[in-house]
Amino acid sequence: MKITKPRLALIAGILCISIFPILVKLRLTPGLISAFYRMAFAVTLLLPYVIVTGNFKLPKPKFLLLAALCGVIFSSDVAVWNIAIQESSATQASLLTNLSPVWVGIGSFFFLKVRPATNFWIGTVVSLFGMITLVGFEFFVDLNFDKAFLFAVLSGILYSIYLLISKNVLSQVDVLSFMTISLTSSSIYLGILCYSQNEPFTGFSNEGWFVLVLQAVICQLCAWLSISYATQHMRATRVSLSLLSQAVITSLLAWLFLEEKITLQMVFGGIVLLFGIRITFYDKTISLKSLFSKS
Repeated sequence: MKITKPRLALIAGILCISIFPILVKLRLTPGLISAFYRMAFAVTLLLPYVIVTGNFKLPKPKFLLLAALCGVIFSSDVAVWNIAIQESSATQASLLTNLSPVWVGIGSFFFLKVRPATNFWIGTVVSLFGMITLVGFEFFVDLNFDKAFLFAVLSGILYSIYLLISKNVLSQVDVLSFMTISLTSSSIYLGILCYSQNEPFTGFSNEGWFVLVLQAVICQLCAWLSISYATQHMRATRVSLSLLSQAVITSLLAWLFLEEKITLQMVFGGIVLLFGIRITFYDKTISLKSLFSKS
């Protein structure tokens, strides 16, 4: 598999977002206000740069509205995932949120001209099997349909919608302009939502503010500039499935910094997950006939 710039950008983006569940699990700020500051700090840093360098280009009204819609959908995804992580185990939230490739594949089948290839569906099945193995089959069987469960599922659906719409927008709008518009709409939307819910905008510890800045710089700006670039040049289905690998990296970080245990089952699940992702990048269509035919 040739390592191209979009694939390198995707790898960098995955590494950056992998620390996000660790930061959220620290519970230094409420989940909803954490999502607001992640967007607000990010656009505060990005806006002066694109204005000074002249990299912001106002798109046509249609794509301007779609980019703003992407911001609302993505910020909703982050907000409900934050709450799901804090009100349940990170394992449950990660498992359910990472069902997004299924929703992306279904959405691509019905709404996009490019249909998911056979390898995508094979890779999806293998990757989801790896994901379930990573967190434990017994846990998957015993899931409870509480608010955290529903929010985690909703997060995956929202992200898949975001990815499908942003793929369309990024075909006409450059990454920096898209990010500026989407982050601005995200900040306004979440600011109004937090105010209506009486969320605290101040009163956090120094560590809490530091984590909020980290989320904005690393998990938002660095991660999504990279992922948006990859989305612009790669299939939406491949990008969504590749993002599943963040669970493996997050598990390693949780072991290092939160002292969570990593079992052989988790290691095996991670290997299977990554293998499933690799299948989606295999150019020749996989079939049972080709597997069992004589050479």
